[in-house]
Amino acid sequence: MKKSVRIANGQGFWGDSIDAPVNLIKYGKIDYLTLDYLAEVTISIMQRQKLKNKLLGYATDFVDLIIDNQKLIKKNGVKIISNAGGVNPIECAKIIKNKLSKSCDLKIGVVYGDDIIKDIEDLIRNGHNFKNLETGQDINSIKENITSANVYIDSFSIKDALEKGADIVLAGRVSDPGLTLGPLIYEFGWSNIDYDKLASGTLAGHIIECGAQCTGGNYSKWYELNSLSNIGYPIAEVKSNGEFLITKPENTDGIVNRISVTEQILYEMGDPKNYISPDVCVDFTSFNLKELSENKILIENVKGFRPTKTYKVSISYFSGYKCSAQLTISGPNAHEKASFVAKTIWERLSNSGYSFDKTNTEFLGFNSCHKNINLKYDGSNEIVLRLSVKDDVKANVERFSKEISPMITSGPPGVTGFAGGRPKVQEVISFWPALLDKNVIQTTVDVI
Repeated sequence: MKKSVRIANGQGFWGDSIDAPVNLIKYGKIDYLTLDYLAEVTISIMQRQKLKNKLLGYATDFVDLIIDNQKLIKKNGVKIISNAGGVNPIECAKIIKNKLSKSCDLKIGVVYGDDIIKDIEDLIRNGHNFKNLETGQDINSIKENITSANVYIDSFSIKDALEKGADIVLAGRVSDPGLTLGPLIYEFGWSNIDYDKLASGTLAGHIIECGAQCTGGNYSKWYELNSLSNIGYPIAEVKSNGEFLITKPENTDGIVNRISVTEQILYEMGDPKNYISPDVCVDFTSFNLKELSENKILIENVKGFRPTKTYKVSISYFSGYKCSAQLTISGPNAHEKASFVAKTIWERLSNSGYSFDKTNTEFLGFNSCHKNINLKYDGSNEIVLRLSVKDDVKANVERFSKEISPMITSGPPGVTGFAGGRPKVQEVISFWPALLDKNVIQTTVDVI
């Protein structure tokens, strides 16, 4: 058993830095690299890609990362844990395997069990109600429009893949902290009743899951930082007893201190005494957080307790159409003019017989981010007007998209900034959180 394990996270979402994972492999002196690609909406996008092409449904960026850096991964002995498999981890694994050079024989562990889209109707018929956790609504109200359904499975599935010799573990909807916890369970032999240790590993994973958000990204005292151009992504160095350090590679920008780590701890926390994960419930008020030295934070004495008997299920469903459009309004009295332009567009649509389920009017540069605050306009000579609509009827939204460009020549002077043609009408995919009994789900692992 190792005395400690160094686990880094180089991807907080699909679209995060393309350099961070490579730099961590090169300079991080790490044992494991985790890469988190999935938000709730991301997996729905992947499911729709798979419906159009059964060979798709995963994070294609991940394939490029592995293929372009296969020799470096092999040379440095870094194992990679990721949810990049999305709704089609086996096809993701196959394309990587087919592109690997013969001299770089990386074993890929594929985790199954989280994707229940094909089973959800049977589950509903068998009495699993999938009640919306936020609204209490019945699943039958959106059953016909479901586009994806994935369970946040436990981290022991990752341990199983590593036990089978996987160098890369490809999963779908495991929990974000689970990407870190899984390797720790494997390395240290933690059992499913080692609640304090599981809680510690979960907390470590929670702190690093959003990448640089704990090393200077979104840092409240950003003005005290010299630079973020070479920001270091986080590393958790964990001991077998659960005690761990949060740090970052040497000679990188950003900061690791009590504030940066605490801000990330507070992220999506919910009840601080009962942070629920698939493996354990964590008491976020229990641990000690110490600043040992520059860019080194020690966390110890994390307390955990028995997990719930249910998994969280992330369901997404089609809920209509939307469109957003922007116009730049310049010249004297820009805000007043922008208000006049908005009023004109809404009146033209109304006069033509169009209404919408939802509309929104925003003045970027004035109140788009602080809409509920009583702000006083400061007299800027330009402002961006953004108008948005949502409706179940696609034709209504398409009609809105055709009402924006005429304003450039049929409105007041100084209206500009319309580029790229008419604004696009997009489908709206909404999120439905629910619970499902754990005994319904069986996870399996294949290694190729």
